[in-house]
Amino acid sequence: MSEGDSSTDPTPDGGVVSVDAPATRLHDGGTEGSTATDAADESALARFADSSLLTIARREYRLAVRSRWALGVALLFGLFTTAVVQFGASSVGPGRFDAVIATIAELGVYLVPLTALAVGYDAIVGADERGSLELMLALPVTKGRVVVGTAVGRAAVLSGAMLLGFVPGALLTVRYIGLASVGQYAAVALAAVLTACAMLGVAVLISTVARTKTHALGAALAIWLWVALLHDLVALGAVAGFDLGSGAIAAAILLNPVDCFRVLALSQVDVVAGGFGSVLAQAGLTTPMVAAALAAWIVVPVGVAAKLIQRRRL
Repeated sequence: MSEGDSSTDPTPDGGVVSVDAPATRLHDGGTEGSTATDAADESALARFADSSLLTIARREYRLAVRSRWALGVALLFGLFTTAVVQFGASSVGPGRFDAVIATIAELGVYLVPLTALAVGYDAIVGADERGSLELMLALPVTKGRVVVGTAVGRAAVLSGAMLLGFVPGALLTVRYIGLASVGQYAAVALAAVLTACAMLGVAVLISTVARTKTHALGAALAIWLWVALLHDLVALGAVAGFDLGSGAIAAAILLNPVDCFRVLALSQVDVVAGGFGSVLAQAGLTTPMVAAALAAWIVVPVGVAAKLIQRRRL
C-alpha cells in the first residue's frame, strides 16, 4: 500500500473514510464541528427559556397581576414611603435624613414580612384547594419545579410592586435633600425587597406543608409574630442573661431575616436605634455577610419546600 493510501480505511460497503482529514471549512471561517456546538448551546438556551419552571413562573406572574394584589402592595409601600419622607424630611431638612432611614427600617420590620407572608401563604395550598395544582402536576413537570416556579413568579411580582412603591419616597427625597441621598435610599429599598423575598420563601414552605389555607394563615401569622417581635426579645434576654459573646449576637441576627434587614438599613446611616441596633458594634458582621444570609433565606426555604412537596397528598 502506498503512502497516499495510508490515510483511508475501507468501510463495510466498499467505500473509504478519511481518518485525518481536517474539519470542513465553512464560508464564515468556522467548521462544521464548531457550528454543531454553537447550535447545541443555542438549543439548550431555548429549552431553558421554554422550560416548565419558567412557564409556571410566567403563569404565576400573570395570575398575580390579574388578581390586583400587586397593585395593592405598590400602593401600600407608596403611601408608607411618602408619609415617612414627607413628615420626616420636609420641615427639618438634610439633617433629618438619617432619622428618615431609621424610621423606614424600624417600621419596615413589621410591614415587609407581613406583606410577604400575606402574598405567599396560599401559594401551594391555595392552588391545591382550587384544583389547579393537580392540573399542573398532570402536565410533564415535576412537583419541585411547580414549587420553585410558583415562588419565582410571586417573588417577581412582589419585588416589582415594592420597588414601584419606593419610587414616590425617592422622588420626595430628591426634592427635599438632593441627589446625594438616592444611593442610601436605594440600598434600603433593595434590602427591603431581599427581605420580602426571604419571607416569601418561608411563606411558600408553610404553604407546602399546611393542609388547609386556614392552617397556613395561622402559621404565617405566628411566623410574623416571631420574626417581628418575639425573636429580638428572646435573643436579647438570652444575651443579657447568659452573658453571651459576639458570636451569639451575630448568629441571632443572621437567623432572623428581619434583623438582617434592620442591619442593612441602619448601616446606611449614623443612627443606631432599636432592637439589635445597640449591640451591632459587638457582632462583627459585615454587609456582605448579612446579604449572603438573606440570600440563603431566599434559597433554602424554597429548596426545602421543593423536597417536601413530594410527600403532599393531592
